[in-house]
Amino acid sequence: MSYVVGVRVLVTSLILLVADAFASVRAHAQAQVDLELVLAVDASGSMSGEEQKFQRAGYVAAIAHPDVIRAIRSGPNRRIALAYIEWAGSGRQAITMPWQIISDAASAQAFAEQLKKKDAVHMRLTSISSMLAFSSKYFMQNNVRSPRKVIDVSGDGPNNDGVNIVGARDDVLAQGIVINGLPIMLDPTIEPGLDVYYKHCVIGGPGAFVLPVLRKVDWTSAIRNKMILEIAGRPARLMKAQW
Repeated sequence: MSYVVGVRVLVTSLILLVADAFASVRAHAQAQVDLELVLAVDASGSMSGEEQKFQRAGYVAAIAHPDVIRAIRSGPNRRIALAYIEWAGSGRQAITMPWQIISDAASAQAFAEQLKKKDAVHMRLTSISSMLAFSSKYFMQNNVRSPRKVIDVSGDGPNNDGVNIVGARDDVLAQGIVINGLPIMLDPTIEPGLDVYYKHCVIGGPGAFVLPVLRKVDWTSAIRNKMILEIAGRPARLMKAQW
């Protein structure tokens, strides 16, 4: 092999190596989305089997609803990252659906169908504080970038296990994560004022809000409306946090 031919082969090899390196970087680059959203869903013993069934069905229907998809497509990047976590007492969190990018009807429907097939989770106690700490760390595992991170908390009772809820809430807010609440108040005699508790002790961050569920017939629409408001980033006329 002549010197010139050898140089050409070497240069070509270097070009291919550089191209492969750039391709590898692109493949591992973080995707840009409009929102990172954790749906943190109560699976504690206070939730009856029927309530858990309604709750899961409500999220399945909401995620694939055309209005939710329109909200997703209305953002500048036209996609969000979504995860579904079920939780109960301290140290009891289950990643039911890991992070997925939702960008259209097909990806939303696929997420909803997978969620629908998951087995029900039943755990003891209610530690909103542990769930918040767990969810805030889970944002570091999605390999995406966004201007907004939101934890969407649904539950039927106050924090009764783990560390102090206000301190845990404040630690999460300090990371720039917004917390919204969906208190389940189908029987307000059991936990009267749960929506007020969520307002003062659970939610927080810019535009944070509480949307209580008072009747079973409102469950699916409440979940859907809450997701639309979170995705669009325009909560209105709801019980907002005083921040």
